Amino acid sequence: MSDFNFYMQRCLHLAQQGLGKVAPNPMVGCVIVHNNTIIGEGFHEQYGEAHAEVNAINSVQNLSLLPDSTVFVNLEPCAHYGHTPPCCNLLIQHRVKRVIVACLDSNPLVAGEGVKKIQAAGIEVQSGIMQKEARELNKRFFTYHEKKRPYIILKWAQTQDGFLSKLPPFTKEENWITNEKSKKIVHTWRAQEQAILVGTRTALFDNPELTTRAAPGKNPIRIVIDKELKVPLTHNVFNQKADTFVFTEKNKKNERNITYFTIDFSKNAIDQILSVLYHKKISSLIVEGGTHTLQKFIEHNSWDEARVFTGNKWFENGILAPTLKATYSYTERIDDDTLEIFIR
Repeated sequence: MSDFNFYMQRCLHLAQQGLGKVAPNPMVGCVIVHNNTIIGEGFHEQYGEAHAEVNAINSVQNLSLLPDSTVFVNLEPCAHYGHTPPCCNLLIQHRVKRVIVACLDSNPLVAGEGVKKIQAAGIEVQSGIMQKEARELNKRFFTYHEKKRPYIILKWAQTQDGFLSKLPPFTKEENWITNEKSKKIVHTWRAQEQAILVGTRTALFDNPELTTRAAPGKNPIRIVIDKELKVPLTHNVFNQKADTFVFTEKNKKNERNITYFTIDFSKNAIDQILSVLYHKKISSLIVEGGTHTLQKFIEHNSWDEARVFTGNKWFENGILAPTLKATYSYTERIDDDTLEIFIR
């Protein structure tokens, strides 16, 4: 591994710590090197707070070393005023010697302008170091800006004989497929994404809460597709532990933590939902709905990743799991459960 790769790998490691905390902003880490020694480092820790470059420079004890130092950052320094001033201005102000960038920013407010401003100030810039790894880390951010929709993760659990659920009526215990360790993993995933979606049937019969109660982290925004508003407001998905969006054909006034969006179900509902989420700056979405909802996303090619658990259960009859024609990326055993990850 080259020195450049070593320091950029450190940036990526630092950036990863912002997962679930900085969206819809990207995860960014920054490392400052002087004479082959790291003299400062930082990462974007919380949405609306200081960016990685600011935290890294603030960690440098001797600022007089900066004009002879190289700054490594996994994403192009921002060039616009948002919650914080442009990071490229800060690097120019301290007259750093060189800036090494993994990949350029897809946000149209940046899109190469940060690099241009730094170069115009006479600072050397090099980009493309570990670009593939950097784009993978911020796949949510790049999907949001380049495809104008959230990064979409499909998730479900199925039995050994391919069923997603029993036929109602059933208790939660009777219908549960995976083990406790898998459940905690799913709740950790929820904390990493901005929103989670289910259809009417899942909200009505499973009565899920869709929170991160089994793992630390912020609850995602809960989204329910409920065309005819069949799900009672007493159901768990409407409790006040998180905000809830409801997509319906009805006109309904917002209340408490519930926001209603009226869409035309005679047209493509998924396109309309994703458009709303894009304009609400939601960059990632887990779809945990039933077979009908999941299959609609699959058939619409509106997914980026599928995470499929197979539990050590047999239902013999019930609702079959969705059909997904894709090659799995990898498989993992979680005690007596199997987790398969598919990448579109």
